Amino acid sequence: MKTLIQAFLVATAFASAACAFPSGALALDKPAGDPILTITGHIGQTNAGSTAAFDLAMLEKLDGRKAAMETPWTTGKPEFSGPYLRAVLAAAGASGKKLVVKALNDYASEVPMEDAEKLDTILAVRMNGTEMSVRDKGPIFLIYPFDKDHSLYNEKYFSRSVWQIKEIEVVE
Repeated sequence: MKTLIQAFLVATAFASAACAFPSGALALDKPAGDPILTITGHIGQTNAGSTAAFDLAMLEKLDGRKAAMETPWTTGKPEFSGPYLRAVLAAAGASGKKLVVKALNDYASEVPMEDAEKLDTILAVRMNGTEMSVRDKGPIFLIYPFDKDHSLYNEKYFSRSVWQIKEIEVVE
């Protein structure tokens, strides 16, 4: 009987943890360095009031990719690296239908959530291995996988490729 009660308590603890952290997500750590990205809106994981703030180290720990590709804004085929947009959104517990990606100069573009889910979009934080400065479209540049799918190389996706990103708002 005691073993059944212990098993029940363990199962209850796991069920409670699953409810507290949807999809098995862990609590979002606070940034150790200066935050370079804030996620707002419909998110389930916060670490700075009602927002999710990320510093460079936090972003670089997330699943991502590195790829050399041509873009309309760069010369040659620089190598971009950074976390997948979907990985950042998952870390923040985001749920919605669209994203409003905002730049330092207050430029904003609406990006469908499915661009994060179905495409290997990255939030590039490095170009050719070097941290992206504001002068070079940093600190964060939304890069579509132009190298994997040339049909994305058009105005529709160019307008969604925001650089100097400071915030992403998740909208229902």
